[in-house]
Amino acid sequence: MYEPIRSKSVHTPADHADDFPHRSREEELDIQLAGHLAALLAVTDELGIGEAGDRIAVQVARLRGAPPARHAGRTDAPAPALHRRAHALAGRVLVVAASRADTAVAILAAERMDAHTAALAVPAASTRLVGAH
Repeated sequence: MYEPIRSKSVHTPADHADDFPHRSREEELDIQLAGHLAALLAVTDELGIGEAGDRIAVQVARLRGAPPARHAGRTDAPAPALHRRAHALAGRVLVVAASRADTAVAILAAERMDAHTAALAVPAASTRLVGAH
C-alpha cells in the first residue's frame, strides 16, 4: 500500500559526523560569556567609565586570548538608557558566569549591576555618574 522510502531521511545522522569540530559546553559558555562581556564593555566605554571598562577588558582578553576592541564612538543615547542596558548585560554576564563557575567574572558583574542600579537612582538633574569608579 505504501511505497518504501528510497532516499535517506533528513533526520538520519550524516555518514561523517566527526568531520567537523565540536565544542564542549565549557567552550560554548566561554564564547557566550566573552560576547556578553564585550557588549557590556561597549556600553561601559560609552558611559565613560574607564576603570570598570579596563577590568571588563581584562576578562574579555582572558576568555578570548586577545585584547578586545574598545568602543570609541558615542551615541546620542541618554545616560539612564545606557545604564539600564548595562545593567541588563551585566545580569546576563552574571548568569553565564555562574553557569561556568567563574567567580571573578560573577563578582565583577554583580558590582557592575550595583553600580548601574545606583546610577539610575540618582536624579536626572545630577551630572555626576554614580558608579563611575
